[in-house]
Amino acid sequence: MSTKKLPLGTKELPKAPKLKKIIGPSFIILGLGLGSGEIIMWPYLASNYGLGMVWGIVIGITMQFFINMEVERYALINGESVFVGFARMLKWLPIWFILSTFLGFGWPGIGLAGATLLSEAFNISEPRIVGVCVFVLIGLILSFGKVLYKTVESLQKVLIGVGVPFVVILTLYLAKKSDYAALANGVVGIGEGFSFLPIGIAMGTFLGAIAYAGAGGNLNLTQSCYVRDKGYGMGAYADKITSLFTSKKKKKYSLTGNTFKTDEKNMKRFRKWWKIVNLEHFLIFWVLGIITMFTLALLAYTTSYGAEGNAEGIQFVINEATAIGRGTAYSIGILFMIVTGIMLSATQLTVLDSTSRIITENVLLMFRKKSFNVSKVYYTILWVQIAFGIMVFTVGFDQPLKLIILGAIINAFTMFVYSGLILFLNNNLLKKLVRPSLFRNLAMLATFVFLGVFCFLTMKEKLGL
Repeated sequence: MSTKKLPLGTKELPKAPKLKKIIGPSFIILGLGLGSGEIIMWPYLASNYGLGMVWGIVIGITMQFFINMEVERYALINGESVFVGFARMLKWLPIWFILSTFLGFGWPGIGLAGATLLSEAFNISEPRIVGVCVFVLIGLILSFGKVLYKTVESLQKVLIGVGVPFVVILTLYLAKKSDYAALANGVVGIGEGFSFLPIGIAMGTFLGAIAYAGAGGNLNLTQSCYVRDKGYGMGAYADKITSLFTSKKKKKYSLTGNTFKTDEKNMKRFRKWWKIVNLEHFLIFWVLGIITMFTLALLAYTTSYGAEGNAEGIQFVINEATAIGRGTAYSIGILFMIVTGIMLSATQLTVLDSTSRIITENVLLMFRKKSFNVSKVYYTILWVQIAFGIMVFTVGFDQPLKLIILGAIINAFTMFVYSGLILFLNNNLLKKLVRPSLFRNLAMLATFVFLGVFCFLTMKEKLGL
């Protein structure tokens, strides 16, 4: 395949700013995980099986840290999304990313979970109507924001800044010493009557939780879109997606980016960039992410472990709220449902933004159009996805947990596939001086093997072999 249709320019690498100037993209990718792994999957496992599996949180988020940093490496160096790099490798890869993104995240389980909790909190009998309202509101927020990236970043910063401290304070107030001991044991795989994995657990559920210990699936790859739009490295030269209503003029937008010469001056700047972006992602994504997941799993264990009905949908969250109300005040239990419902709805917003970005870029890469209005393509895909989600609600799907687990299994498989692709991409298409170190390559290889083994075990279980 010729790369002439996807030209890569050459410009000077900008200077790296201070840490506080680049904080943002990791909040978005962390927010993507809040509605899947943090609030749903790991608390569900904790409420049903205890804390003996929280070692999987450490494994899952660490794997995703290395995946995300290799995605950031590509965008930082080339000022474009990783999907452009994949398209340079194989012409048909855009088709795979379109299909796998829709199959993994097209089902509106996270949004329906949020709507269910909000309905419970406000005593509304029909959560699907609330779900429709949530999806329409998401579309309006994303459509009217002046610059798309800034809209999503600002929203996630506020929600994480309010929601996470609220959950931490609740947990500190309610958890006992024995609960903390169970959490510490779980980090090393010691559960209540089992080691590492309880007998009878569905392998797909555990694999899904691993995949959602962070954003999960193809959403990790949108980190390249977010760091590009934030202006990391060569992303400073990249075009931005704006609102349909920002300007009536058709704005020029290029998917392809620019790289830099690996001379002494640029390499010195690159090393500074690489140090600071690793620190940003480590503090916001890994540290804050692991604290959040541990806290929510601990809260679920403290309030709902062994409660009746935990295995049914997201009843365990309602059981949590009931126990919180008993341990504090009734209004605090209701507030917990409202906060988690809003956080899940906000996660659905970020999921729809990310999937629309992925599908938009890959549709345009597939057709290789030289001139296009990326905003119109993006917003068309966004509203098509919203319409699909509303259709799923209206035809009668009302079990968000099943939809989330189904999507999680698909997303774990996509992670297995693209972890191998990223390894090849960054070790072949990037210049030698900016390629991954041996340690980073070994970490990515371990991720590829780990996900491959668990995908095989899940497939074996599902096929009854």
